[in-house]
Amino acid sequence: MAKIRTRFAPSPTGKMHMGNLRSALYEYLVAKHEGGDFILRIEDTDRGRFVEGATDIIYRTLAGVGLIHDEGPDKDGGCGPYVQSERVKSGLYMKYALELVEKGEAYYCF
Repeated sequence: MAKIRTRFAPSPTGKMHMGNLRSALYEYLVAKHEGGDFILRIEDTDRGRFVEGATDIIYRTLAGVGLIHDEGPDKDGGCGPYVQSERVKSGLYMKYALELVEKGEAYYCF
């Protein structure tokens, strides 16, 4: 059976709140219970609400409560980039979208 991989993907829009921590805790506990990996991905595409330094707050808050991620922007696991805007810039999504169009499994919609 494939190894379990859970993901916590907060937006760097300010301090983390209890809802963020609850979600992170659930993902962490499932990963660890199943012998899997807990992945941190930063969802930074909401540039209008982006707060400078919020990513560091996310790292410190998670570490402060003992939720240590196995992969993330600062811990490469081979499945990056782990920052959403970098995934878009890399052309990752476009590559797979074009592949689906070529196979006839997707189409352009204008």
